[in-house]
Amino acid sequence: MFGDPKNLEKKYVKFKYMSNSINFLITNFFNTMLMKSRFLVIAALALVMGLQQGLFAQLQDEKSVSVTMDLQPILQLDMETADQVEFVFDDIKDYYAGITKYGATILKISSTVSWDLYAVGRSNGTIGPEFWDQVIDYGSGTGTNAINQLPLSCVELHQSQPNSGASGGGITATYIDYSTPFPASTVHNGANSLYVNNGTLTPPTAADKYIAGHSGTSGLGDDAMPGGSYLTAGGYTSDFYYVVDYRLMPGLPAIFPNAYDADAATPEDLVSVNGPNSYAEPGVYTMYVQYVLVEDQ
Repeated sequence: MFGDPKNLEKKYVKFKYMSNSINFLITNFFNTMLMKSRFLVIAALALVMGLQQGLFAQLQDEKSVSVTMDLQPILQLDMETADQVEFVFDDIKDYYAGITKYGATILKISSTVSWDLYAVGRSNGTIGPEFWDQVIDYGSGTGTNAINQLPLSCVELHQSQPNSGASGGGITATYIDYSTPFPASTVHNGANSLYVNNGTLTPPTAADKYIAGHSGTSGLGDDAMPGGSYLTAGGYTSDFYYVVDYRLMPGLPAIFPNAYDADAATPEDLVSVNGPNSYAEPGVYTMYVQYVLVEDQ
């Protein structure tokens, strides 16, 4: 009914073998698929992580720009004054006592560097570099002793603030500035006589007067005013603000007894220079005072 038992046994062995082979193939298939799935998962995770890193990574491009600063030194002198300061001597008392013009000039300084300020007397030099220019010669009654060479140094100045920048070594000036009050008409000295240097702008030496600071670029030590401005340093009470008065005192006779050389030691009045009986020739004269603000190096 079932055939030969040997044949059945062979068929069973063959079927078992085939069954084992199929199980092996199925197992290998699933193992392979599982490994591929794991690989795909790992690859997917790596891809996601890579994408996240790409999303949050900072991209940058760099460029540079150079910044240059040019600090130019600034020296600024502002002056308030009349176009012309006039002295008219038509009264005998004015000759003797002199005429004073109070507050005729205001000087205001602003500077980014150390500085000095000085005044110098100048003219057009029609008579000489250190003399007033004679515009009109009245002529009437002019004698042989009449002198038209009037020294520029006969102009007297007075400054409102003393010079606080003249403490350096080597300064030999008898008067370091023009802060001394005008002396009485009977007192004659060079405390306020204007600095003059042969018609030039050459700065005063260590023996001469400055308004502020001293000795220009040749001085030693603390002989300069620091940078600053009247706008921020206290206004008219500061070292950056000066009110200047002028005085002319011909005297009797008119010899200008307070005219002195730049060192304030050598008199330049008409008698000392030209001899006895000399006097100023009547007429109209003109000159100018130049204020110079200079860097003190």
